[in-house]
Amino acid sequence: MGAKPCSDGPRRSITSQVPIEITISVGKARPFVKDLLKLQSDSVLPLDRNIEDPVELYVGDKLIARGELQEMDGGQAGQLAVRLTEVADLKNGL
Repeated sequence: MGAKPCSDGPRRSITSQVPIEITISVGKARPFVKDLLKLQSDSVLPLDRNIEDPVELYVGDKLIARGELQEMDGGQAGQLAVRLTEVADLKNGL
């Protein structure tokens, strides 16, 4: 006599319309506090990666993909983008 369980169809269509923020990680820096306190405009902070290394895409703290930074073409020239090279299986959710 209970209610029939909801199918995935309507729920999936509703949640597919919700925007989600993806964070792109290009690297990490580990300066000493004394060096951090010296930072100013035009300072250079070295990262732990090379320019050709892949970037990582996260939703929260979950790694969802890797890719390469590239510049958009055409009317969006100068805007950064990521070309995906590896994508996690997200069929079972984040």
